[in-house]
Amino acid sequence: MSGMDATALDNLREALRGPLVTPQDAEYDETRSVYNAMIDRRPAAIARCSGTADVRSTIAFARQTGVELAVRGGGHSGPGLCLVDGGLTLDLSLMRWVRVDPVNRTAQVGGGSQLGDLDHETHTFGLGVPAGINSTTGVGGLTLGGGHGHLTRKYGLTIDSLVAADVVLADGSVVTTSEKEHPDLLWALRGGGGNFGVVTSFTFRLHPVHTVGVAVTVWPVEQTQEVLRWYREFLPSAPEDLNGFFAVMAVPPAPPFPEPLHGRKVCGVIWCYTGDLGGGRLDDVLSVVNDPAPPAFHFATPMPYPMLQTMFDDLVPKGLQWYWRGDFFDTVTDEALAVHERFGRELPTGLSTMHLYPVDGAAHDVAPGETAWAYRDATWSGVIAGIDPDPANADLIRRWCVDYSTALHPHSMGGAYVNFLGETGDADSVRATYRDNYARLAAVKHTYDPDNFFHANQNIPPAA
Repeated sequence: MSGMDATALDNLREALRGPLVTPQDAEYDETRSVYNAMIDRRPAAIARCSGTADVRSTIAFARQTGVELAVRGGGHSGPGLCLVDGGLTLDLSLMRWVRVDPVNRTAQVGGGSQLGDLDHETHTFGLGVPAGINSTTGVGGLTLGGGHGHLTRKYGLTIDSLVAADVVLADGSVVTTSEKEHPDLLWALRGGGGNFGVVTSFTFRLHPVHTVGVAVTVWPVEQTQEVLRWYREFLPSAPEDLNGFFAVMAVPPAPPFPEPLHGRKVCGVIWCYTGDLGGGRLDDVLSVVNDPAPPAFHFATPMPYPMLQTMFDDLVPKGLQWYWRGDFFDTVTDEALAVHERFGRELPTGLSTMHLYPVDGAAHDVAPGETAWAYRDATWSGVIAGIDPDPANADLIRRWCVDYSTALHPHSMGGAYVNFLGETGDADSVRATYRDNYARLAAVKHTYDPDNFFHANQNIPPAA
């Protein structure tokens, strides 16, 4: 696109209500930056779309000129799929809005919105959507991948609450998909990634949630096997009101952790309880944390749900080096226990971590073929993340993550959450992610994008 006629770019600029940012503009470097600072790609232009009309104009321009198009929502894509060197980024970040219908318990959400936008607007009505653990994550990317978070055991995956979407297709036409209109497209959007069009708005079913019980429990990393052996048995049998993701990590130098623990390598569980909090109920529910071994630290308190969603925002802000890989697990094998302890002891940096997110409970109430998300029999969605602010440590965190993943993968189910594939999203990995649903996804892709126009993603080529 760098050699494209300047008149064509001027025509696109005139067609947009939002700005068209190019390398000549002072804001270019900030506009092209994404959450993962390991990504340094230089698109030839970034169309910051203000609405559906801008989206259609950008798609039309890309088709007419043959420029490669990528789509950005929240910009959290680990492998930076929202940017293509020399290409055109269709940026939805100006389309941040949420409209809540408290009577029908639904929310319509703009395609560029972040989870914090959604949580803020729904919380005032005592409602919410099961989605993520970080308020700056884009609603679009998280939802299209499937979406899991603190409320998953209680209310399912994010896609289980998705009831409709407005989509601009590859030919520029606009459709609304629901169970009654274009149901095949809605099925594909429920976990099939950004393969099928640009979603300008999502409509979610909302669920009761206001104040939740939040707790953080950590044990010395040397007790990882003992604690994880207990956790793998306890959590799947616990009431669905209790969610807790397991982690190996270093203790952050911040409250609520006491200073003597700062920087220590630990294993732990971050808990969220949606049940009755009266009469010390939270302490009763979490008295089990003493069962595997006395914890080095345990903190529990009631908290507004949006506050829980922001708890990690300051710890991992935009601009850090990230490298991650993921896998699904139906169990944590005895052999995997030793892998987790080994690499927990070898944490390369203070922010690097491994999480096991529960995807059981209500998420298991949906059959594998009802949505594109095929791993309804998984118990955990695991992610290994090498993280550090210093670019000089990029190779260090990458090597730790790859070695950890290589050692753990034989004990997995063979596929991974598509949003955790990272740069490993080759054709075989994407196919493994969707199992028996892959052929149907390829058929839907053929219907709505037969030329594979939307391919800057974890790609599903159209069926022949």
